[in-house]
Amino acid sequence: MSAIVFVHGVGKQYLGEDSVARDTVPELLSGVRLAGGPVPEPDDVGTAFYGDLFRPRGTRGGQEPPCGPEDVETEEEFRLLMAWWEAAARTDPAVPGPAADGTRGAAFRAPSQALRLNAVRAALDALTGAAFLRGVLDAMLVGSLKQVTAYLSDDDVRAAARARVAARITSGTRVVVGHSLGSVIAYETLCDEAYNGSWDVRMLVTLGSPLGMRSLVLDRLDPPPRDRRARWPKPLRAWTNIADSTDVVAAVRELRPAFGNRVTDLLVHNGSHMHDATRYLTAVETGRAIAAGLGTEPGPGAR
Repeated sequence: MSAIVFVHGVGKQYLGEDSVARDTVPELLSGVRLAGGPVPEPDDVGTAFYGDLFRPRGTRGGQEPPCGPEDVETEEEFRLLMAWWEAAARTDPAVPGPAADGTRGAAFRAPSQALRLNAVRAALDALTGAAFLRGVLDAMLVGSLKQVTAYLSDDDVRAAARARVAARITSGTRVVVGHSLGSVIAYETLCDEAYNGSWDVRMLVTLGSPLGMRSLVLDRLDPPPRDRRARWPKPLRAWTNIADSTDVVAAVRELRPAFGNRVTDLLVHNGSHMHDATRYLTAVETGRAIAAGLGTEPGPGAR
C-alpha cells in the first residue's frame, strides 16, 4: 500500500508509469529530506499514471497530430490560451499583454476564424518569448491546453483518469500529491463517493494547479461548486496548495477563497522552469506539506 500517491501533469502521453516514477519519486523524497524528514522509503510512493489516455491511436500515419496555431479549435482551448497569456503578461514585464494590440478583444467581439487565428498566433508568440517559457515550442503549449480541455469535456477520459488514481489510493494512503492537471484529477477522485468510502487522506498537496480558474476549470468540476464554493472531499483532512509566482498554469494562485479555510496557499520560486514538477517537488514547502500529512511535521507553515 502506498502512503503517498503522486498524480502527474500533462505531456506524459509517450511515457509510462515506471518512467514517470523514476523522474519524480527521488525528487519527492528529496523535498521531504530538505524539510527535515523522516524520509519515506521509495516503495511508500505510488504513481497514478494516466498519460496514455491522451496518446494518439494510430491516426495520421502514426505521426504526432499537428499542434500549431490553427489547431486551437474549440472555444475552451481559445479561452484557456488567452488566460495563460494574460497571466504571463502580469508576471513578466517583457511580455506584451493581449490589450497591447487589441487582439484578444477583437477576437471576442467578432469571433471570425481569421481574428481568432491572429489572437492565437499573438498569444503563442508572447508566451514562447516569456523568460520562464523561453525555448518551449508552440506544439507543447497547444498540446498542453488540449489535454486540459479534453479532460474537462470528454466523460470517457475523465472517468478513466479518475479510475487510475482511485486504483492507487488505499485505506493506508495518507498523502496525495497532484501536479498541474493531475491536481484536478486528484481532487475530483477524492470527491468521488464511488471510491472514497474507506479513504483517510490527511493531506492533499497541489502543485502548479489550475483549479482556481473560475469559468475555465473551477465551474466545470465534478462535483460542481455550490453557491460559488467548491466541495470539500469527504476523506480529506487538510490541503496545501503550492504555486510559483510566475506559473501561468496556476493563474489563480490562491485556492483558499474557493475551496475553504482548510487550504493553505504557499508561493515558491522555481527559477526558469516555473511549472516543472521536479522543481515543485524539491521545494522545502512541498516537503513540509508531505511530512505533515505523514504525521511527522506539525504543519506546512512550521519553521
